[in-house]
Amino acid sequence: MAKVNINLDAELVVEVMVLAGVGSPQDAIEAVVRDYIARGHRTEARTELKGQSLHQVEVKPQESQG
Repeated sequence: MAKVNINLDAELVVEVMVLAGVGSPQDAIEAVVRDYIARGHRTEARTELKGQSLHQVEVKPQESQG
């Protein structure tokens, strides 16, 4: 697996460590990235299902009013 080195603000990383309940900076950032990816997949799945349900709705012509 390829590795990437980046510089982050230490206070930011410590806050993520506390919120995620992990003991290492790398684990904290990996948790955030994995959560972000999973959230994106869930959003894609919801929008795809919503799009499919919109296509399944029958559109009936409106009766003329008058």
